[in-house]
Parts: sequence; C-alpha cells; structure tokens
Amino acid sequence: QVQLVESGGGLVQAGSSLRLSCAASGRTLSTYTIGWFRQAPGKEREFVAAISKRGLRTSYADSVKGRFTISRDNAKNIAYLRINSLKPEDTAVYYCGADGADWGNPLDLWGYDYWGQGTQVTVSS
Repeated sequence: QVQLVESGGGLVQAGSSLRLSCAASGRTLSTYTIGWFRQAPGKEREFVAAISKRGLRTSYADSVKGRFTISRDNAKNIAYLRINSLKPEDTAVYYCGADGADWGNPLDLWGYDYWGQGTQVTVSS
C-alpha cells in the first residue's frame, strides 16, 4: 500500500506557473503508474496527465498539452506536475493517483488504486 500527499498548490495570477508534487510513502513510487487529475467545483474529476512507472511514457489531456509537464523522480519517491501559463479555467483541486498496472488505461480514474487528498490551485484573472 502506498500513501500519497500532494503539495504545491496555491492562489496565483493568470499566466504564472506552479509545480505540484506528489510524495509517496509506504511503497516505492516506481511500482506505480502515476496520474494527475483535477476536479473543479460542480464538475467531475478529469484526467490531466499520466506517467509510466519508469517515466518512459506520458499522456496528456488535450486541454493541457503544451502547458503541463508530468515527471517523476523515483529515487526521491516524488512525482511532479509542472503547470505553465496558468488560466482561470485551471482552477481546481488537483489529485495524484497511483495505479499498479503497467500503463493499462491511465486516463481512467477508476483504474487507480490509491489517491492523495488533493491540493487546491486557484487562478485569478
């Protein structure tokens, strides 16, 4: 079992950048595909990005391609989500999830076994 803790969110102005972190404990992060999802008020949780166990494969939602970058440092047991050129529509709680499968369907939130508590990102215009 792995425990995930997100951090790095905050209140920022449009156009700025953030780096979110997903720190793992309990089990080594390298045994999991990591996905980032977000949930805005009144909306369903949606896929943002995913990275395979060794970081060789990534996938992004069309709405964030070119602005978001997912990465991981297995030696430190941390995954990251770099967000550039933030927009008000990026406002949401951002969650990281861990999936023990080898890149099954990383876009499907129901495939993730573990979740963090989320970190709030609020973008002002």
